[in-house]
Amino acid sequence: MKTNQTISIDGRVIGLNYSPYIIAEMSANHNGDISKAFEIIQKAKECGADAVKIQTYTPDTITLDSNKPDFLIEEGLWSGLTLYDLYKSAFTPWEWHKDLFEYARKMQITMFSSPFDNTAVDLLEDLNAPAYKIASFEAIDTPLIEYVASTKKPMIISTGLANEEEIQQAIDAARAGGCEELAILHCVSGYPAPSDNYNLKTVSNMIERYGCVTGLSDHTLNNNTAIASIALGGCIIEKHFTCDRSAGGPDDSFSMEPSDLVHLVNSAEEVFRALGDVEYGLKSSEIGNIKFRRSLYFLKDLPANHAITKADIKSVRPGYGIAPSYFKIIIGKKLKRAIEKHTPVSFDDFENLEL
Repeated sequence: MKTNQTISIDGRVIGLNYSPYIIAEMSANHNGDISKAFEIIQKAKECGADAVKIQTYTPDTITLDSNKPDFLIEEGLWSGLTLYDLYKSAFTPWEWHKDLFEYARKMQITMFSSPFDNTAVDLLEDLNAPAYKIASFEAIDTPLIEYVASTKKPMIISTGLANEEEIQQAIDAARAGGCEELAILHCVSGYPAPSDNYNLKTVSNMIERYGCVTGLSDHTLNNNTAIASIALGGCIIEKHFTCDRSAGGPDDSFSMEPSDLVHLVNSAEEVFRALGDVEYGLKSSEIGNIKFRRSLYFLKDLPANHAITKADIKSVRPGYGIAPSYFKIIIGKKLKRAIEKHTPVSFDDFENLEL
């Protein structure tokens, strides 16, 4: 099985040993106004996101204009709409794409997109998109995955709804198509999704099972689930982002606002740094607290050649003497010099001390 421990998007390396990669998903939150799209890009940059992601489709490239029951949304956030009507209201006009990519470059924030058919990939290639994201609902569209892979760009695949076999099929399609830099995202495709559906232990299992850079596409209403995923090996967090959750668009109500994104960026980085490495012993922040650790001290003035008794030493704070674990070993041992009371016990105080 081919594996990769890192990927690189627009010069930014992503992997277990690098700061979490935070993607602000614009989705439909422009609400049909390109000025709002520009504002989302600007705010994402100001809040510290690594990338802004958009979606590239039209209602005709993603569904059929049909009123048949199969195409009617009957529950959830978009209940009562047909698929065509939903995507007609939510799509990002293709004529905007060039301006959005240029503005993102001007703002010095990475932008890439989720394509939903081959024509979308072609458009994004013309715009020199640095990476591609496969949405959860397209994770079983292996011909699309293979076509994206043929660009040789880094690819991220969300895995909402997918079982183990379907995830493996998506990975195999990406590899077969020529993708060398592949990441997968654990995802629950609910809008919003409850945190107790996420079963975050899946993140570490995915890393072990599939050998890919792994992260989380988070649709919960706060940041707790996303932040926790970092502790389980997640390297990427993707979350919907809007400037105003009350704006009334198709995706606004379950999206982050700027203050949420700042919190996510800072907290994810803090957790990443807290993970650190496997390390035991004294830490730099603990040096000043040696004073509060126990150690052995002499209780009285003692002459040279004196054989130590239990009445001569005591385990006390501070911690500048030898550890109390040596108490029994030094009982009966002779001092090689005179000792002043209330001084720390040292191995050098004794003759022929064998440890």
